[in-house]
Amino acid sequence: MEKLFEDINEYQFIKMMETGKKYMALMSRYRCAIMEVETKLRVLNEEFSSQYDRNPFESIKSRLKSPISILEKLQRRGVKLTEDNMAAAIEQNLNDVAGLRVVCSFQEDIYRLADLLACQDDVKVLRVKDYIKNPKPNGYRSLHLILEVPVFLEEGKTPIKVEVQFRTIAMDFWASLDHKLRYKKNIENEEEIMEKLRQSAETIAALDSEMQSIRNMIERSSI
Repeated sequence: MEKLFEDINEYQFIKMMETGKKYMALMSRYRCAIMEVETKLRVLNEEFSSQYDRNPFESIKSRLKSPISILEKLQRRGVKLTEDNMAAAIEQNLNDVAGLRVVCSFQEDIYRLADLLACQDDVKVLRVKDYIKNPKPNGYRSLHLILEVPVFLEEGKTPIKVEVQFRTIAMDFWASLDHKLRYKKNIENEEEIMEKLRQSAETIAALDSEMQSIRNMIERSSI
């Protein structure tokens, strides 16, 4: 890894990130932002459960980017770090330090949840990437929202960015396996494997569509 900081090596810089007061305070704000968004989603889930007798999502997982992941991403973007500018550099250049993954049973619930979350008056949508309607070339599907939510601290209200990814169970299954396979080294027949993964993604998309159709038929017949 090329040096970003002349006087210390990368390991020392990461340790400084982990123990520095500014970095720790920033990570605390990101954790609070995750809690804010997760609470909003769980409230919506409870409302759906009481009004429609079903839950729009199956699970929520959250994470903070690790210091090494933050450092590597900033390096790829050519951002030079110092101890003094560290917190500002992270906030200004990264949108996905705080992340949530919401796994839904049905594709319609993804868009319904995303719309309900985005229209709340204290939520600002900064960016939408719809990889469901426009999948990545490898077959990856997911709906990504970059949100800005207020975190209320002692010194006042602070806007914090959070990335929220929405997937169906099938999309999440595919993405998890794809992620694991990408970390394998020296794979034979890599192009053939990538094509099989892309075809599998198409099969999963067709399954999601069929399950949505079945649910719609059941709901119409129960009226």
